Amino acid sequence: MADLKSLKPSNRRLIQLYAALLYNAHVKGFISGKIYTGPLKNVCVPGLNCYSCPGAVGACPLGALQNALASVHTRAPYYIFGILMLFGLIFGRTICGFLCPVGLIQELLHKIPTPKLKKSRLTHVLSYIKYLLLAVFVVSIPLYYAARGVAMPAFCKYICPAGTLEGAVGLLSNPVNEEHLSLLNGLFTGKFVIMVGLATLSVFIYRVFCRFLCPLGAIYGLFSRVSLLGVTVDTGRCTHCGLCKAACPVDIRSIGDHECIQCGACRNVCPEKAIDWKRISRHES
Repeated sequence: MADLKSLKPSNRRLIQLYAALLYNAHVKGFISGKIYTGPLKNVCVPGLNCYSCPGAVGACPLGALQNALASVHTRAPYYIFGILMLFGLIFGRTICGFLCPVGLIQELLHKIPTPKLKKSRLTHVLSYIKYLLLAVFVVSIPLYYAARGVAMPAFCKYICPAGTLEGAVGLLSNPVNEEHLSLLNGLFTGKFVIMVGLATLSVFIYRVFCRFLCPLGAIYGLFSRVSLLGVTVDTGRCTHCGLCKAACPVDIRSIGDHECIQCGACRNVCPEKAIDWKRISRHES
């Protein structure tokens, strides 16, 4: 019989679950089929969570960034730049490891028993695609269309699987929105294929969207070295055994770098106890 303790969710998993529930606390929206549009919707949550989800109580920072860039010709995007810097400086990619509902969904899918693709030099190279998507779909295309007076949140419109699942599917699955089904077109079909494809790949590849495609993770990765929260290595204790990198499920080159999602898995395998959370003092026994 399995050890009951081993079946309990970890503290990180509980935080992920609580964050997802908190982001989508507008329960009435799931019943009414309408999105919340109150004052809280002007505030960005840290993780990727679609504005159009019927339960969403806040805005998605990635969507807010694209909308801000789309209107940059009329007003400066001080708020979204400021909030992204604040999130980045405090949390870094701890947001990815603890506070992102999309990351939670992928991790749960990955638990389905199947052969898994191990990280390699190829997956490390693929991890840079998200920086290309950030530059092209989140920044360049919205700015290009903004210069022509057109709003174009390209990543949300053409790619984002969170928007497809939480926004489109979340709303259209409610019978009160049945009349909108006739409006679906090839654009939705393409995004739906992307969502299903990523969900399927998540079963075989750990956090495939986060590692290879998520522009928000790319932004937070820029703050990994300077963020207040996250993991850090005591270089005086470290023996460079490599066990931490081997245990890491993502494509890091070193603990706490821009690819590290700060999940803390490395702490459990370090024989020298050289890895700990930032700003937390160790208490020797």
